[in-house]
Amino acid sequence: MFVAERRKIIKELLKKNKSVKVSGLVQLLHVSEETIRRDLLHLEKEGIVEKNYGGAILIEEEPDSKHVILPVGERKLQYSREKDLIGYAAAKLVKEGQIIILDAGSTTWYIAKNLPENNRLTVISNGMNVVEECSKDETASIYLLGGKLRRNTMSLVGPQAENELQKYRADFVFLGTSGISIRQGFTSFDLYEAEMKRAMVSAGEKIVVVADHSKLEKAGLTSFCHFDETDIFITSDLADKNILNEIEKKGIRVIVVPMDQLKA
Repeated sequence: MFVAERRKIIKELLKKNKSVKVSGLVQLLHVSEETIRRDLLHLEKEGIVEKNYGGAILIEEEPDSKHVILPVGERKLQYSREKDLIGYAAAKLVKEGQIIILDAGSTTWYIAKNLPENNRLTVISNGMNVVEECSKDETASIYLLGGKLRRNTMSLVGPQAENELQKYRADFVFLGTSGISIRQGFTSFDLYEAEMKRAMVSAGEKIVVVADHSKLEKAGLTSFCHFDETDIFITSDLADKNILNEIEKKGIRVIVVPMDQLKA
C-alpha cells in the first residue's frame, strides 16, 4: 500500500471516529508501529491531528470560531470587485476547447462568470453555483461531480466525488483557498473540502490558486496544496507585497491584478 493511500485511510477514520490508536492502525494496515507513528507525525505537521499517548485525535474548529465559513452567496459579496478582477485574470488563461476543473467557492464563481463564451470548453466542478453560471454558455460541456452536499458552500464532497476526478485530466485546475501560509502553502478550514482540492490537484496539468488579499493573513486547519505543486497564484495589488515576494521565491508565477484595472 502506498503512503498516500495509507494516510488517506487514516484521515477517513479520523473523520468518522475523531481519534485513532496506533495499535488499531497497525492491525488494520499491516505495517509497523514506527510507520504509523511517522504517518501521525506527518498529519500533525499538516495541522490535522494532535498526537497523544498511543494514538492521535482529530483537531476540530470550535463552533464559535472566528473561522466560521459564511454561505457562498454571502462570500461572493465580500471583496466583490477584487474577486471579479481576479476571476477575469484567471479566465483569460483559458483557451478554446480546453478542459478545466473549477473548485467550488466564491472567487472561482467569478472565474466562471468571466469565462469567454462560445469557446467549447469542458468544465468539471463540484460547485453547484459554478455549474449554474457555466451553463449559460450553450457550447460548454459541463460535468457536475457527485457526492455529499455541503449547503454552506453549495459544494459536493466525499469519496464519490474524489473517485470521479480520477477519470479526468484537465488543462487547468482553478482552486480557491481559505488561507495561505508560507510554511504550509494553501490551506482550508474544512477537511472534506481539502480532500476534494487535493484530488483536483492530482487531475490537473496546470494548477492555479486564486485568492483575495485577506487570505494572505490567514492559515487554515490543513494544507491541500503546497507551493511546489502550484503553477500560478493570482491575487490583487491589495495583497501584502512582502508575502507575495516570499511566495514568488517558492518558484510560483504570481499574477497581481491592479484594482484600478478596467476589464476589456
